[in-house]
Amino acid sequence: MDAHARSTSHPPRFREAKNLRQRCRAAGMDPDYWYPAVLEKDMKRGQVREIVFQGRSIAVFRGEDGEPRAVDNRCAHRQLKLSSGSVEGCQLVCPYHGWAYDGSGQLVRVDHELYGRKQPRLRIPAFPVQVRYGLVWVFPGDPERAAERALPEIPELEGPDRWACVPIHFEWQAHHSMVIDNVSDFSHAHLHRKYRPFTDAVLTRCEAKDDRVYVAYDTHVGGGRISQHFVDRKQVDTSQIELCYEYPYQWSDTDGQIKHWLFVRPVDERTTAAFFLFYFKSFKVPGSRVRIPRSLMTPLLHVANRLMVKPLLGQDGFALEAEQEGYEACWDAPNLELNPAVRAFQTLTVRKWEEHLERAEASAQREGA
Repeated sequence: MDAHARSTSHPPRFREAKNLRQRCRAAGMDPDYWYPAVLEKDMKRGQVREIVFQGRSIAVFRGEDGEPRAVDNRCAHRQLKLSSGSVEGCQLVCPYHGWAYDGSGQLVRVDHELYGRKQPRLRIPAFPVQVRYGLVWVFPGDPERAAERALPEIPELEGPDRWACVPIHFEWQAHHSMVIDNVSDFSHAHLHRKYRPFTDAVLTRCEAKDDRVYVAYDTHVGGGRISQHFVDRKQVDTSQIELCYEYPYQWSDTDGQIKHWLFVRPVDERTTAAFFLFYFKSFKVPGSRVRIPRSLMTPLLHVANRLMVKPLLGQDGFALEAEQEGYEACWDAPNLELNPAVRAFQTLTVRKWEEHLERAEASAQREGA
């Protein structure tokens, strides 16, 4: 058996990693960005949900006023998860003793006997929240930096003439860097040979610039048995695609007509929540050049997501989870990565994590001085 076939130890942590792949697979994501929490449609008034960012549990809830809020998912009293409690008005109430917190994390009500003491004056951490593009977003880092970190601008999804888009959510047992590698590396067409979303890809651009990696392929896009009949190829050039890892997000563009964004949220070292936004300027009626009315695009995307997109991405999920298992078993095997774009993605991920760690260490030193 090859000496590298199966490792008997665990993958190294970030500081102990010896090469780019190991460092990338051990890197976290900079918390000072906006990350997707839940699909907006899954966050009704009076509901509370637990989300996790890099091991930290956050309770996201929506009050009767419709505004989403997010606080540390623990009651300051006995540390129960507030996500197991209830929403009353615009407050989140612990299920044990009924301690109630507002959206700023302030303890606002204790209904039981205080035994001669005053109600505690305390506040648990809270997180900035906003709703956009069908997603509820949370800023898990320094709240003071939230205003300077804008969400991506997607003009096609704004205003009365916005394009149809039905967000999709997955949670995969794989490191976030594997997800980024997968969606921008078009050398894995074999995995999707049943659906043929792209074929015969040839890398034509790979350029790192600041916090972005730009990639382009000459390829045949949307050649599936069903999808090919909905794209007007006389109006849309489907022979190439542009992609970008715009840290910590990823997007693609096919001739300005077919686009997508991917937003990931690292749950822990081997789990990633992935939110996909696929949006299209228009489809044509199969067998004609007549465009499908905008009013019918959203219902059509619901059907397409169920019948084609989710099964297609399910193949990616299978491969990513298998890759995670393989890496954990054989993390010290030779790195045989051939696509230079993947190395560029990994280099950016590692650099951004290093920058975050340096800021955190400097902050800790200032506080300890």
